[in-house]
Formats: sequence, structure tokens, C-alpha cells
Amino acid sequence: MSSDNFVDIRDLRRVFDVSKPWLERTLAREGRQLLKAVDGVTVSIRRGETFALVGESGSGKSTVARMVVGLLPPTAGEVVIDGVSMTAARDSGARKRLRRRIQMIFQDPYASLDPRWRVGRIIAEPIRAFGLAREQGVEERVGELLRLVGLDPADAAKFPHEFSGGQRQRIAIARALASEAEFIVCDEPTSALDVSVQAQILNLMRDLQDRLGLTYLFISHNLAVVRHMAATIGVMYLGRVVEVAPAKQLFAAPRHPYTRMLLDAVPDLAMSGRPRTPVQGEIPNPISPPSGCTFNPRCALANERCRREVPPLRDGVACHAVHEGRADPQDMPEVAAV
Repeated sequence: MSSDNFVDIRDLRRVFDVSKPWLERTLAREGRQLLKAVDGVTVSIRRGETFALVGESGSGKSTVARMVVGLLPPTAGEVVIDGVSMTAARDSGARKRLRRRIQMIFQDPYASLDPRWRVGRIIAEPIRAFGLAREQGVEERVGELLRLVGLDPADAAKFPHEFSGGQRQRIAIARALASEAEFIVCDEPTSALDVSVQAQILNLMRDLQDRLGLTYLFISHNLAVVRHMAATIGVMYLGRVVEVAPAKQLFAAPRHPYTRMLLDAVPDLAMSGRPRTPVQGEIPNPISPPSGCTFNPRCALANERCRREVPPLRDGVACHAVHEGRADPQDMPEVAAV
């Protein structure tokens, strides 16, 4: 692993058993049903950068996020953070020490904070759990964290219901920083907020990254948010990464047909007048996905090979049409700023 890579996700897979109970299956003469939520995801995140995973709902982004932080065990594959495997040695001292440096910001700021706890206790919990300060210094540290995220230390005495959605997300960020985290997984942290508040939270996260040297895995379906936040973007479709590229390159010249379709769905604020392909169809049922490339039922470039063979991720894109030269990235003009 390169010393610049803080996180390596290697061939990560997660299969859920969604079968009916055994007796019902036996009476109906049905077999087990398995859902491949994540199927062979491999990405690397450089220290101090933001890597974004984007895709439609059901593409497996949040499942990846939960496996990376250890909330969900992978069926196969490995997550290596700062040289320590999160999946191999579950009880090792190195893994326990690493846990303190990893935190998560959840999508819903109304559900992620305990309504029965005051804000001070919520933020202080990681400090006490990891023994990062003596008891007499905990209150002072909580006040510092509240100021860091743009709130007042006096807010520590309040309950979560006394705050707006944006303020609650600031509290969630303060809680993530309380353990002195270096790697933060952000699972659509602004999707439940108003647009004006979204910008404030994103700017806060960028400022904290610059100040503290944080590394982010940013999960989102909003390409405008991703363009503002990410240095590198991975596009997911039905459990697989279909394209990985630096943000500027991906927006200027998307290569995979699915990436092009997502970008065509972004409002054309520049009113360029160029032809746009509307989003067509829906993500197939992940229990019984299409054979070959799972995007082939929605792709105008699909041929018999696409319906038969799964394309490997090669040179940053998983597409037979691109590998064979049937999809010219020059056909896609640069996308206007969003």
C-alpha cells in the first residue's frame, strides 16, 4: 500500500440472505434468495483527500460506508486503514486503537442524536469512551468542539430537539471530531437539509478538512455536492464501481454511459442547448440482476458481449464499449458548472 493512501478497500463484497423462512420455502418449493448489495468494490483514498461514491438509490453506496467503519461485516474482501486491516484481526490492539480515528456522520440529523441526552453529553461520550481527557477537562473540550463547528458552548446544556436540522448536523460533526478522528465517512450528510443550509455544512466540512487534515469518504447522489467536495469520484451501479476518475476529469469527459446519464440529469444552468439524454429506466432488481454488464438494459451501446460478460474495471472504467473504442469520450461536451 502506498504511504499516501490512508484507506484501501479491496474487493469488498456483501451478500444479504433475503429468503423466506425455511418452512415457507419448503412448502412453496422455492430456493434461497441472495441479494448482492456490494460486488467487488476496490478503491483507494489518499490521506487528506475526499473520495466520493455516487449513484442512484440502491447502488450499494451506504452499504460500503457501513462496512468501511465496521458497522456491517463484509461477506468477502478487506478494508485496510492506515496499514491496519479492519476485517482480518477483529480483536487486535491495533484495530481497537484505529477505531478511535474513524467516525461516521449519518444522513438524518434528527435520528442520529439521542433525544434524551443533552448535547454536552452526546459530544462528551467519545471523549470519555476513549479516555482522551480527564473528567474536569471534558466540559472545556466540549465547548471547544462546539465553537469549532460554529455553535456556542452554552448549547451543551440543550437537548437536540431545540436545534434546527443544520445545527443538529453541526452537533453530529462535533461528536465525530470528539474522538480526534482522522477518517470520517459521510453518508449523505446534507441530503435532509435545505439547500442554503447544505452549503453552510459543506463549507464547514471543507474548512475542517483543511484545518485538521481530515480524510473523507463522501456518499452522495447529488452531483453538485460531489463536485464541490471531492477530489476523486467513484460511480457505483448495482453494487459495482463502474468508473473512477479525478473530479475535474469526470465532469469534463465522463466515459461510462451511466456516468453520462447521471450528468445529463443535472439541470443545464448554462442553457448550452446541447442534446441531453434523459434518465431512462430504473435500477434492476438486485436479487435477480441482468447477466453480463448490469447496466446493459438501459444502455444504448450494449451489444451481445455486454449482455454476456461482466466488464472489468480497467483504466478507471468498467465498460466493454469504452474498452473496444465504441464510446468516444469526446462525444460528451464539458458539463456546465453546477
